[in-house]
Amino acid sequence: MTGHDVIIIGSGAAGLTAALTLAERHKVLVLAKGALSDGSTAWAQGGIAAVLDAGDTFESHIEDTMVAGAGLNQRDVVEFVVENAPAAIERLAELGVPFNAGEEGNNLSLGERWHLTREGGHSHRRIVHVDDATGAAVQRALEKAAAANPNITLKPDMVVVDLITGRHQEHYSGAGHVWGVYAYDRATQKVEAFTARATILATGGAGRTYLFSTAPRGATGDGIAMAWRAGARVANMEFMQFHPTCLYNLEVKNFLITEAVRGEGGQLKLPTTGERFMPRFDPREELAPRDVVARAIDHEIKRLGLDYVHLDISHKPADFVKQHFPNIHDKLLGLGIDITKQPIPVVPAQHYTCGGVVVDKAGRTDLPGLYAAGEVTMSGLHGANRLASNSLLECFVYGEAAARDIIANFTSLPEPPPIRPWDESRVTETDEEVIVQHNWREIRRFMWDYVGIVRTTKRLERAMHRVNLLAQEVDDYYGHFRVTPDLIELRNLLEVARLIVRSALARKESRGLHYTTDYPMTLPEARDTVLVP
Repeated sequence: MTGHDVIIIGSGAAGLTAALTLAERHKVLVLAKGALSDGSTAWAQGGIAAVLDAGDTFESHIEDTMVAGAGLNQRDVVEFVVENAPAAIERLAELGVPFNAGEEGNNLSLGERWHLTREGGHSHRRIVHVDDATGAAVQRALEKAAAANPNITLKPDMVVVDLITGRHQEHYSGAGHVWGVYAYDRATQKVEAFTARATILATGGAGRTYLFSTAPRGATGDGIAMAWRAGARVANMEFMQFHPTCLYNLEVKNFLITEAVRGEGGQLKLPTTGERFMPRFDPREELAPRDVVARAIDHEIKRLGLDYVHLDISHKPADFVKQHFPNIHDKLLGLGIDITKQPIPVVPAQHYTCGGVVVDKAGRTDLPGLYAAGEVTMSGLHGANRLASNSLLECFVYGEAAARDIIANFTSLPEPPPIRPWDESRVTETDEEVIVQHNWREIRRFMWDYVGIVRTTKRLERAMHRVNLLAQEVDDYYGHFRVTPDLIELRNLLEVARLIVRSALARKESRGLHYTTDYPMTLPEARDTVLVP
């Protein structure tokens, strides 16, 4: 396909923010793996962190982010994102995101333009939100604006196979530069080449590497795996954030109970005795950072042989609960749980990928022509543990930063050379799709068991052994059989699983989200785990 200046892979907060910014000057093609709203953005409940309260300061937000990140954050990056947060909120409001208004006379948000809630790890109320479904509201506004823009082409159901680099040119001239992507069209079941002067990865994280995850089905680490294969550095993949409170229900999977429930007074209790246990683990109790709370829940579940613990907000007035958490209240009521009267059964689940493709403050990767923004990256913002509600914020700030850099440097970006079409000779049919599904399940199970909330060197080595065995199988499938979306995702899942385990084995300490019983102490110097292809 011709006629586009920039290709963006991913249609969530980072991708559409970049697209809308670029469309001021350039023609943009946005490729989505499934439906446009299938990514993680629409699933975000809590909100967006920004200094909007008169009593709050940038320095406080910066410090909270650094504390949660266990000293591994890059301070200049944290400052950059925090200081650009209020402007990002303003742009979203202009797009029509209906943030909850502040209530006159409400001493929690007196005289404020928007209602601000508080979440774990934050020292102030600074979370702007749309009830308890902020991400869905943001996604709707961004999609509406993008669909109305004549310079933006939105193309769903395109499964990107790989980045196009120098080795795909008609006349090979080195693998460094990225010229676009090969993508599988679900409708035609063919792979097509898309080229442009610049490509932005906005593909999200790798949550589906794990058995239990709050991430959507498509979060298979595609951008991280593709960038790694193309030659970009990847860093800090050992830092997988586990959200402490995912609904425990055998019928409903992956339903997140937002951090804000604890921020508004929700208490974690043992289902056997009703005892609050967080005071035994941290003086911040339920408002401790996610890694602390997740490990505490994991500890109690294993110690007592429980399936779950309770999150209880029923001591608050019923009207307060329904007003603040209408979606959660309605969803759980349909499952027979009235959260105004009953506790919620919860377990930890993988929630966020803090590592990823290394980028600078302009969203540039190591590879010329390739940018990245959002959860796919390691920007230096999150360090060893992401602070609640900094994730959407990073998407808006870096999506715009990457777009602005492309606009500023567009004339110096070379036109794509002639690219070889996808090799369609590999069209051998196979009846072994069942093996692909089996391998997918096996990865997610052993990653959960061996590379979860608490780790040991022996379990990590077992995980690496299994990754290497499965990789041999998948390489064989990929080399000989018809390319399918499931096979593409399985290939990426395995690559990302290997990067996670390699990173975890390389870190000889416990820091933030990486906790190993073999190295329980934190080293004096904080260092990134940077992997080089």
